Amino acid sequence: MNRLILSLCLLLLPTLSVAGNPGYSVDYIRGEGDVEGIKLAARYNAGPLSYISDDILLYWEASVNFWEYGAEDNHDTDFVLAVSPVLVKQIGTIKQAPLFLEAGIGLSLIEDTTFAGKDVSTHYQFEDRLGLMMQFGNNNEHHVAVRYFHYSNAGFKKPNPGLDFIALSYQREF
Repeated sequence: MNRLILSLCLLLLPTLSVAGNPGYSVDYIRGEGDVEGIKLAARYNAGPLSYISDDILLYWEASVNFWEYGAEDNHDTDFVLAVSPVLVKQIGTIKQAPLFLEAGIGLSLIEDTTFAGKDVSTHYQFEDRLGLMMQFGNNNEHHVAVRYFHYSNAGFKKPNPGLDFIALSYQREF
């Protein structure tokens, strides 16, 4: 696993020197049961991975998540920090608006290992994502996305039930 993580880092390292666009995103998160939350992220759009393919783009995202579970008078909260590289590929257009598929695996730090009735065992979790994103605006600087997030420790420690979320996102590039 360490070799896999090191290989991924070495593969993506050259993108940090490419001039890109900064941006931000705000996600409304909905999980199993009564879990709701918000994810606030800063993004760095590194551009195409030209040494692999000119039509695969990369952005880096650093985020903070606030999750809440249960009724107002008796609820559970959790705080999460995450960093993720995300690969993006255009898969079509809808009424001249570009449509993209995005996928990423990042690292996260969860404040409380017991949340929403689940024991996830470790504070360190992987943040997996898969999403559909559409661009719009005069310069395609606005994005809306639907994403699936899965947080888990990849079986490093048991139990490992994982946490699953669907998110609606608005993103903006500068």
